[in-house]
Amino acid sequence: QVQLVESGGGLVQAGGSLRLSCAASGLIFSAYGMGWFRQAPGKEREFVADISWSGGSTFYTDSVKGRFTISRDNAKNTVYLQMNSLKPEDTAVYYCAARRGPYSTSTSSYSYWGQGTQVTVSS
Repeated sequence: QVQLVESGGGLVQAGGSLRLSCAASGLIFSAYGMGWFRQAPGKEREFVADISWSGGSTFYTDSVKGRFTISRDNAKNTVYLQMNSLKPEDTAVYYCAARRGPYSTSTSSYSYWGQGTQVTVSS
């Protein structure tokens, strides 16, 4: 079956960096666009970043542009999220997800989800 497994979360001070990884199995990884979402306590899950199947196109929500970078390695079936200049408001559980359709910021467009990894940014 399809599995997406996130790692790399943790506790970091404001201004610090983390790199999240999401290892995929059970699907043809290079056929899927991949996204990162996050969910803070008491809030809805929100779109963070997306990358096309080839890696040629990337998209970001405005609040992370210039600070976060999404990338992928199709040979390793892995997608990454490099997070720099972290802020307390970035604190959330981060999820990776896979889509077959076109780029979308909607959770309903993604077929498969990981279990999430906690990112906590202290002030």
